[in-house]
Amino acid sequence: MTESKIALVTGANKGIGYEIAAGLGALGWSVGVGARDEHRREAAVEKLRAAGVDAFGVPLDVTDDASVTAAARLLRERAGRLDALVNNAAITGGVPQHPTAVSPQVLRTVVETNVIGVVRVTNAMLPLLRRAASPRIVNMSSGVGSLTRQTEAGASELTIGPLSAAYSPSKTFLNAVTIQYAKELRDTNILINAACPGYVATDLNGFRGVRTPEQGAAVAIRLATLPDGGPTGSFFEDAGVVPW
Repeated sequence: MTESKIALVTGANKGIGYEIAAGLGALGWSVGVGARDEHRREAAVEKLRAAGVDAFGVPLDVTDDASVTAAARLLRERAGRLDALVNNAAITGGVPQHPTAVSPQVLRTVVETNVIGVVRVTNAMLPLLRRAASPRIVNMSSGVGSLTRQTEAGASELTIGPLSAAYSPSKTFLNAVTIQYAKELRDTNILINAACPGYVATDLNGFRGVRTPEQGAAVAIRLATLPDGGPTGSFFEDAGVVPW
């Protein structure tokens, strides 16, 4: 098995995912760039390598069982273990998403990627994570998934986002799943947490955000490199704990 730490970042060919890969690579990690699109994936790997990162491509569609199984096999053959998994891949499902008008198909599609995809990838990678000394799982969530923030009187759209019958609830669902993983894994050395990157300008929101992808990546990098005995089953942003 390789001596350098190994991470897999899903949806890492652009935006926040790319910056998470770059940040971990700058710390000396070997980083698997998980992405569906071959051209974009390899372009990201090439760019990371040019910056001195030990990056490698991982063909990965989080909605496809065979693709996820193949990704786990690739990582097992390359490194023998996985030190950190960052579940970053996500979709919005498009806008507008008024609950009175959203289609069941949009809901299914968003949940399939943003929640079921996380479960599918996490469960496939757990045998490799269990072989690491200090394994970490980071689920990229969002403040729009906070029920507390969504119901605060006078909260701005910068905090709670627009009306969203699919994307926001999918992040609430992801938060709940994260808690359940933490409960099951509490007697292991695996730490799992949810991360809120803030309102980042990416193509996910039409580049309307106020933070850079690099700023948004910082919380995930911190959670992926937590020391032993660190928190698990929690929800964090740069400023600290996010209320559920």
